[in-house]
Amino acid sequence: MAEKNKYSRRGGGKVGSADAEQQSRADLDAREYKYVLHISNDELDFLNRYREIIAAGTARFAEVHYNYLFDNPDIADVLYADEREGGDVSETIRAELVFMLDIFSVQEEGKREAALIHAGEQRYARGIKPVWVAGAYLMFMEFLRGLMAEQDIAALVRERLQNVLMKLSLRDIGLISEGYWNAALNEARSEMAHVCREHASIENLLSEIPQLLWSVDIKSNQVPYGNYPLHALYPEGLDAPFPFLKSTHAEDQQLLLTAWQEAVNGNISAREVRISLAGAPEHWYRLSLYPSLNHRGRPVQVHCLLEDINHAISERKQLERLSTTDSLTHLPNRTLWADHLSMALASSRRVPGSQIAVISLDINHFKMYNDTLGRDIGDLLLQEIAERLRSVVRESDSLARLGGDQFGILLSSVNDARTASERVITQVLDCFDVPFSCSDKQLCVSITMGAACFPDHGTNEQALLTNAESAMYRAKRNSLPFQFFDPVSDVSPVEQLRYSGQIRSALDNNEFVLHYQPQVDLRTSRITGAEALLRWQHPLEGTVYPKRIIPVAEQLGMISPITDWVLITALKQCKQWSCNGTMVPVSVNVSARSFQSPRLVEKIKWSLEKAEVSGDCLEIEITEATLMLDLERAADVLARLSDFGVSTAIDDFGTGYSSLSYLKRLPIHTLKIDQSFIIDVAFDNQDIAIVRSIIDLGHNLGYKVVAEGVESGMAWDMLNNLGCDSAQGFHVSHPLPEKHFASWLARSSASLI
Repeated sequence: MAEKNKYSRRGGGKVGSADAEQQSRADLDAREYKYVLHISNDELDFLNRYREIIAAGTARFAEVHYNYLFDNPDIADVLYADEREGGDVSETIRAELVFMLDIFSVQEEGKREAALIHAGEQRYARGIKPVWVAGAYLMFMEFLRGLMAEQDIAALVRERLQNVLMKLSLRDIGLISEGYWNAALNEARSEMAHVCREHASIENLLSEIPQLLWSVDIKSNQVPYGNYPLHALYPEGLDAPFPFLKSTHAEDQQLLLTAWQEAVNGNISAREVRISLAGAPEHWYRLSLYPSLNHRGRPVQVHCLLEDINHAISERKQLERLSTTDSLTHLPNRTLWADHLSMALASSRRVPGSQIAVISLDINHFKMYNDTLGRDIGDLLLQEIAERLRSVVRESDSLARLGGDQFGILLSSVNDARTASERVITQVLDCFDVPFSCSDKQLCVSITMGAACFPDHGTNEQALLTNAESAMYRAKRNSLPFQFFDPVSDVSPVEQLRYSGQIRSALDNNEFVLHYQPQVDLRTSRITGAEALLRWQHPLEGTVYPKRIIPVAEQLGMISPITDWVLITALKQCKQWSCNGTMVPVSVNVSARSFQSPRLVEKIKWSLEKAEVSGDCLEIEITEATLMLDLERAADVLARLSDFGVSTAIDDFGTGYSSLSYLKRLPIHTLKIDQSFIIDVAFDNQDIAIVRSIIDLGHNLGYKVVAEGVESGMAWDMLNNLGCDSAQGFHVSHPLPEKHFASWLARSSASLI
């Protein structure tokens, strides 16, 4: 019963059923074995006559059989495994022995054969190998040969008995092996049926999915498998390796061939290509190739997967547009513009002499439009501005909205970046001369620009953009329409960050000092005053000049205490010179932010009182742009200063506003000609004409005229001939610290008027 149950668990229950069909098969086997092995009924009758004599001695075979089974470790493992599953080893061995001894019995034809086939099926199910059965029968025959030799049986009879027993043993082994074959075949058929069901299920699944699947045999370059959707597209046959190669976009065909070569080399490969499958509209597809390797690790097949990613590509492109394009103006945003700048730099580096320019553009007072007219009008204005800027920029250049009301212009691959920038800046300024129409409103808009050029003003993306913005902010501070980056004047954001925490402590640590540059009368060569110039004795960087200090100080709100310190320090120095017998008035520069302070007049008056000097010891220097920020207030401040003797000088005269009407409205005492007109005044007729005009204008209005930046004797002589009053510059003296200035005064034979 244990054997039967175990066989049933292996799935062979139907093999051992004794139905009519199996019995008929057993009968045929009986007749076939008798015929082939020449087993006659006479031989069976002859064996039956000696059956009892032979069987009487076979009891001793039980021990031999038992030892044979357990001396073989593999057989013993099978028996013990059977016992662990509920079987009885002793009973199993006894049943096996009885079965073998039945070889002597004369049974009804077909009955023994059916039992032998069934025994083979059982042994297959239990894991007993056919060779073990053959070994048992061989051992049994040898035992019988010895047993018959012991009996009083004639030699001829014994030989005939051995011959019959050999035929029967061969029959038993053959039929048992046939049982093995039947069981194995039935099991294989069952597994094949299972595999076929699984294959059909998988094939049904693969035919329902939208992806196209196929396999390519590398050696034969044939397609042994393709799923139903692929065959439906190409019913006439599948070309290897890609049935759709001719329908692939011309630019993408090489991508497919490259991917195939990678797969043939044993590497997983994937490409995104455009294909028109079976004449359908062109779509984006992702082709994935997976090589299948043999036991030597060499690719023998490539499994291919093609999936439609057109929707995903569209979404990705949309996301890319959203991430790189400004949604309001549809211009590139800062991210995409930075990529354009990076590519332009790479291209310029490969071409000797090629330059690029970066222009940062900011809309003046845009917040006022937003706050006054509403954000909707502000958005319309930005769109209109973007359209006008598009009309100015070349297609080969790049225009972007960098954020808020700031735009960027990139001029790439130009021979002279500065000249190209000036051309574009002029065109941009011209296009803003016409008012903008937004919702029936006419808006006049002004802009400020800053420019930086590669390679002069920076060699990487961040430096160029940062320096262009620094130039733009300097132009705003000076109320100018545009400025080029000046490494001396512009403070980079890095420096601003670095100085921001240090300027606050510089006053407390006495790190600021004043240098003085003398002003000398051109006719008499006598000193008429000294300009106080701020210096920062930085503990690590050495001397830092005002152009790098003032912008940061203004942003940090530190310009007011610095201006107070300069005033009181310069006036105390003036007092010291007076006590030493030399009266030298001092000039102090006042920034736009300081001039806007409502307490400026009170601070100057307090500084004069603190230093114990009169107002005629001080002259403040202010740029034209600063005065024009609020002309009415400027007139009031200068008038109040003039009331207690403080004079006013217009610094950098000639570089600011073209309208000179303010000169007659303000109590001004001095015009300081900008050094840009003085450098070549001895050689350039235009500079001579401009300087002569400024001198005549100043004198006609009753002002003293001072020339800045006098660096040569020829310039000195020319200015003297033109009637200029005073000069300052390197030809006279460099700016000097207080100790060296005192020595210069002592050496000089000049004296005050």
